[in-house]
Amino acid sequence: MSRIKNKAAIRLGIFLALALLLIGIAVCGPQLAPYDPLASDYTASLSSPDDLHLFGTDKLGRDILSRILCGAGSSFFLTFLMVVLVTVIGTLIGLAAGYKGGMTDGILMRLMDILLAFPGSVFAIAVTGIIGAGILNTVAALALVWWTKYARLVRSMTVSLKDRDFVWQARYGGASEIKILGCYILPEVLPQVITMAAMDIGNMMISLAGLSFLGLASQPPAPEWGYMLYESRQYMQTAPWMMIFPGLALLVTVMVFNLLGDSVRDVLDPKNGME
Repeated sequence: MSRIKNKAAIRLGIFLALALLLIGIAVCGPQLAPYDPLASDYTASLSSPDDLHLFGTDKLGRDILSRILCGAGSSFFLTFLMVVLVTVIGTLIGLAAGYKGGMTDGILMRLMDILLAFPGSVFAIAVTGIIGAGILNTVAALALVWWTKYARLVRSMTVSLKDRDFVWQARYGGASEIKILGCYILPEVLPQVITMAAMDIGNMMISLAGLSFLGLASQPPAPEWGYMLYESRQYMQTAPWMMIFPGLALLVTVMVFNLLGDSVRDVLDPKNGME
């Protein structure tokens, strides 16, 4: 068991370092970019990768490397904002539904059932279409879909924990419901919530990029990886670098965070890492 824990800890350290490196690049992106990501140079339109433009240029002559570096900050910030929103909302609703039970639980569970009845991406597209395209509207639409899985997880754990001896002792000791939830039940469910959030970072980034690809999130001329893929669709054969490099940036980032999520799960629950 100790060897499994050590291997899991080493994997976590490696992928955490890679994730922090990517976050550092995203934060310092504007300083690392060799050109202004919004500056157009029609004389260099659709230039292939060379010494001046390592990743080539797009149809307006904008440097793709600069746009990837500057767009990383937006992609990371919006993804982490969505992770925070869904974990906080889902955890609070799950705690309330599981602990209170009765009508409160019934109403909240039926609301979750309604939201889960629709495919996540289709529902997010519908919500974005109703409230209007825009990056914050897209984040809100995706958060409206994703919080349900966290609420279900926390609710099921809360139901099993609320009748445990240590919770009854807290009740007999005069602890309020808020104190019981915050000091006794929440610490028990938090590791599972953190694990799920870590494993969902990559999926949320893909979902956000997918809606940007459909033109529902980022609007021009702001650099964002999903929208860069959307702009490149007409030039797949004549200028494939417009799609290759943003796609690789998204692929590598999602892979790192997915592997980081697996490592977090193995450390918090070593049984999952046993073969």
